[in-house]
Amino acid sequence: MDIARPSTFAENVRIGRYGVVLSMLSILFGFGLGGAFGGFESTFKDGLAASAEEVRETVYGGDDAKIESVLAKSWSYHKRAHMHGAGIGTSALVLILLLAALRRPSALVRRVVSLGLGLGALGYPVFWLLAGRLAPSVGGTGGAKKALEWLAVPSAGLLLLGLVAVTILVAIELFSPKVDPAGG
Repeated sequence: MDIARPSTFAENVRIGRYGVVLSMLSILFGFGLGGAFGGFESTFKDGLAASAEEVRETVYGGDDAKIESVLAKSWSYHKRAHMHGAGIGTSALVLILLLAALRRPSALVRRVVSLGLGLGALGYPVFWLLAGRLAPSVGGTGGAKKALEWLAVPSAGLLLLGLVAVTILVAIELFSPKVDPAGG
Protein backbone atom coordinates (compact mmCIF):
# COMPACT_ATOMS: atom_id res chain seq x y z
CA MET A 1 0.00 0.00 0.00
CA ASP A 2 1.40 3.37 -1.04
CA ILE A 3 1.19 5.76 1.92
CA ALA A 4 1.15 8.83 -0.34
CA ARG A 5 -2.01 7.62 -2.09
CA PRO A 6 -5.19 8.55 -0.15
CA SER A 7 -7.75 5.90 0.60
CA THR A 8 -10.88 5.54 -1.47
CA PHE A 9 -12.87 6.99 1.42
CA ALA A 10 -10.61 10.05 1.60
CA GLU A 11 -10.90 10.54 -2.16
CA ASN A 12 -14.70 10.26 -1.92
CA VAL A 13 -14.84 12.76 0.92
CA ARG A 14 -12.79 15.11 -1.21
CA ILE A 15 -15.27 14.69 -4.07
CA GLY A 16 -18.05 15.80 -1.70
CA ARG A 17 -15.94 18.53 -0.08
CA TYR A 18 -18.30 21.42 -0.84
CA GLY A 19 -21.18 19.60 0.81
CA VAL A 20 -18.96 18.73 3.78
CA VAL A 21 -17.91 22.35 4.24
CA LEU A 22 -21.47 23.67 3.87
CA SER A 23 -22.75 21.11 6.37
CA MET A 24 -20.05 22.10 8.83
CA LEU A 25 -20.91 25.77 8.30
CA SER A 26 -24.51 24.88 9.14
CA ILE A 27 -23.37 23.26 12.39
CA LEU A 28 -21.23 26.31 13.14
CA PHE A 29 -24.22 28.54 12.37
CA GLY A 30 -26.41 26.58 14.79
CA PHE A 31 -23.82 26.49 17.56
CA GLY A 32 -22.91 30.14 16.97
CA LEU A 33 -26.54 31.20 17.25
CA GLY A 34 -26.86 29.26 20.47
CA GLY A 35 -23.83 31.04 21.90
CA ALA A 36 -25.05 34.42 20.68
CA PHE A 37 -28.48 33.82 22.18
CA GLY A 38 -26.89 32.80 25.46
CA GLY A 39 -24.81 35.95 25.61
CA PHE A 40 -27.09 38.49 23.96
CA GLU A 41 -30.68 37.23 24.21
CA SER A 42 -32.01 40.57 25.42
CA THR A 43 -30.25 42.39 22.57
CA PHE A 44 -31.88 40.10 20.03
CA LYS A 45 -35.30 40.46 21.62
CA ASP A 46 -34.92 44.25 21.90
CA GLY A 47 -34.12 44.39 18.18
CA LEU A 48 -37.25 42.41 17.35
CA ALA A 49 -39.35 44.67 19.57
CA ALA A 50 -37.87 47.76 17.89
CA SER A 51 -38.83 46.35 14.47
CA ALA A 52 -42.40 45.86 15.63
CA GLU A 53 -42.50 49.28 17.27
CA GLU A 54 -41.58 50.98 13.97
CA VAL A 55 -44.79 49.66 12.41
CA ARG A 56 -46.99 49.63 15.57
CA GLU A 57 -49.76 51.75 14.04
CA THR A 58 -49.47 50.93 10.33
CA VAL A 59 -49.14 47.14 10.59
CA TYR A 60 -50.54 46.26 14.03
CA GLY A 61 -53.09 49.05 14.47
CA GLY A 62 -51.68 49.64 17.96
CA ASP A 63 -52.66 46.11 19.09
CA ASP A 64 -50.18 45.25 21.86
CA ALA A 65 -51.47 41.68 22.17
CA LYS A 66 -50.79 41.02 18.50
CA ILE A 67 -47.30 42.54 18.77
CA GLU A 68 -46.48 40.32 21.77
CA SER A 69 -47.78 37.26 19.93
CA VAL A 70 -45.66 37.97 16.87
CA LEU A 71 -42.59 38.70 18.99
CA ALA A 72 -42.98 35.39 20.84
CA LYS A 73 -43.36 33.45 17.60
CA SER A 74 -40.47 35.36 16.04
CA TRP A 75 -38.20 34.40 18.94
CA SER A 76 -39.25 30.77 18.56
CA TYR A 77 -38.16 31.00 14.91
CA HIS A 78 -34.75 32.20 16.07
CA LYS A 79 -34.47 29.17 18.34
CA ARG A 80 -35.65 26.96 15.49
CA ALA A 81 -32.84 28.33 13.31
CA HIS A 82 -30.32 27.45 16.03
CA MET A 83 -31.65 23.91 16.44
CA HIS A 84 -32.06 23.26 12.72
CA GLY A 85 -28.57 24.52 11.95
CA ALA A 86 -26.93 22.17 14.41
CA GLY A 87 -29.22 19.20 13.81
CA ILE A 88 -29.67 19.30 10.05
CA GLY A 89 -26.02 20.24 9.53
CA THR A 90 -24.97 17.19 11.51
CA SER A 91 -27.42 14.93 9.70
CA ALA A 92 -26.27 16.18 6.31
CA LEU A 93 -22.62 15.67 7.27
CA VAL A 94 -23.33 12.09 8.35
CA LEU A 95 -25.18 11.40 5.09
CA ILE A 96 -22.32 12.84 3.04
CA LEU A 97 -19.76 10.74 4.92
CA LEU A 98 -21.96 7.66 4.49
CA LEU A 99 -22.13 8.45 0.78
CA ALA A 100 -18.34 8.67 0.70
CA ALA A 101 -18.08 5.20 2.25
CA LEU A 102 -20.09 3.61 -0.57
CA ARG A 103 -18.32 1.87 -3.47
CA ARG A 104 -20.76 2.29 -6.34
CA PRO A 105 -21.86 5.90 -6.94
CA SER A 106 -20.00 7.88 -9.56
CA ALA A 107 -18.02 10.98 -8.67
CA LEU A 108 -20.75 13.12 -10.29
CA VAL A 109 -23.48 11.54 -8.15
CA ARG A 110 -21.37 11.97 -5.01
CA ARG A 111 -20.64 15.61 -5.87
CA VAL A 112 -24.24 16.54 -6.72
CA VAL A 113 -25.83 14.77 -3.74
CA SER A 114 -23.22 16.13 -1.31
CA LEU A 115 -23.61 19.67 -2.60
CA GLY A 116 -27.40 19.46 -2.43
CA LEU A 117 -27.29 18.22 1.15
CA GLY A 118 -24.82 20.94 2.15
CA LEU A 119 -26.79 23.74 0.49
CA GLY A 120 -30.02 22.53 2.05
CA ALA A 121 -28.39 22.13 5.46
CA LEU A 122 -27.22 25.73 5.47
CA GLY A 123 -30.15 27.30 3.62
CA TYR A 124 -32.94 25.90 5.77
CA PRO A 125 -31.80 27.25 9.16
CA VAL A 126 -30.90 30.57 7.52
CA PHE A 127 -34.51 30.69 6.29
CA TRP A 128 -35.82 30.31 9.87
CA LEU A 129 -33.52 33.03 11.18
CA LEU A 130 -34.48 35.45 8.41
CA ALA A 131 -38.18 34.67 8.89
CA GLY A 132 -37.82 35.37 12.61
CA ARG A 133 -36.05 38.65 11.92
CA LEU A 134 -38.59 39.75 9.31
CA ALA A 135 -41.81 38.77 11.11
CA PRO A 136 -42.12 41.76 13.49
CA SER A 137 -41.80 44.27 10.66
CA VAL A 138 -44.40 42.59 8.43
CA GLY A 139 -46.92 41.83 11.16
CA GLY A 140 -46.58 38.08 11.47
CA THR A 141 -44.70 34.93 10.71
CA GLY A 142 -47.02 33.94 7.87
CA GLY A 143 -46.00 36.96 5.81
CA ALA A 144 -42.34 36.43 6.67
CA LYS A 145 -42.43 32.78 5.58
CA LYS A 146 -44.24 33.70 2.38
CA ALA A 147 -41.61 36.34 1.57
CA LEU A 148 -38.84 33.80 2.07
CA GLU A 149 -40.36 30.81 0.25
CA TRP A 150 -37.66 31.24 -2.38
CA LEU A 151 -35.14 30.05 0.23
CA ALA A 152 -37.22 27.58 2.25
CA VAL A 153 -38.63 25.46 -0.56
CA PRO A 154 -35.39 24.77 -2.46
CA SER A 155 -33.48 24.19 0.79
CA ALA A 156 -36.00 21.69 2.13
CA GLY A 157 -36.26 20.09 -1.30
CA LEU A 158 -32.51 19.62 -1.57
CA LEU A 159 -32.44 18.02 1.87
CA LEU A 160 -35.26 15.63 1.07
CA LEU A 161 -33.87 14.70 -2.34
CA GLY A 162 -30.44 14.18 -0.81
CA LEU A 163 -31.84 11.93 1.90
CA VAL A 164 -33.80 9.90 -0.65
CA ALA A 165 -30.74 9.61 -2.90
CA VAL A 166 -28.47 8.43 -0.07
CA THR A 167 -31.13 6.00 1.15
CA ILE A 168 -31.43 4.47 -2.33
CA LEU A 169 -27.65 4.35 -2.79
CA VAL A 170 -27.16 2.71 0.61
CA ALA A 171 -29.90 0.16 -0.18
CA ILE A 172 -28.20 -0.65 -3.49
CA GLU A 173 -24.88 -1.04 -1.70
CA LEU A 174 -26.25 -3.22 1.08
CA PHE A 175 -28.59 -5.43 -0.93
CA SER A 176 -26.73 -5.85 -4.23
CA PRO A 177 -24.52 -8.88 -4.81
CA LYS A 178 -21.08 -8.52 -3.32
CA VAL A 179 -18.48 -7.13 -5.74
CA ASP A 180 -15.61 -9.54 -6.38
CA PRO A 181 -12.39 -7.54 -5.71
CA ALA A 182 -10.44 -9.85 -8.03
CA GLY A 183 -12.78 -8.93 -10.88
CA GLY A 184 -13.69 -12.52 -11.63
